[in-house]
Amino acid sequence: MAVQLSKKSFDFAKKLIDDGEFVYDQRDDWSEHQPTAEDENEFIRRHGWDEYANWHLGKDDEHPEQTKGHFKFPYGDFRKLHRCAVISAESRAGQYKYLNIEEAAKRLLAMLEQVPH
Repeated sequence: MAVQLSKKSFDFAKKLIDDGEFVYDQRDDWSEHQPTAEDENEFIRRHGWDEYANWHLGKDDEHPEQTKGHFKFPYGDFRKLHRCAVISAESRAGQYKYLNIEEAAKRLLAMLEQVPH
């Protein structure tokens, strides 16, 4: 699997934090907070693949660009970044040894810790 960090998406995530567009939720909340497949499809239909890409820290070059399989490590619900999603991304990236994505997630979590919540 050729999964790499998307710098553009990482920068988008940092901007969301800087702008206060995040949810400081609990570690295990992502299963309840993540968008459904229907939500994803509707978002893609309305906003396109480039906007969809913004919400994923990784991209997998083994999958075609305009497929959901191309995008890995989601971190939000298309409105706000979710702390629980970033924690999940950090954990999964560490499991699969995607060190640049794991490090990016750690940096986002450190940013969240600095913001009053």
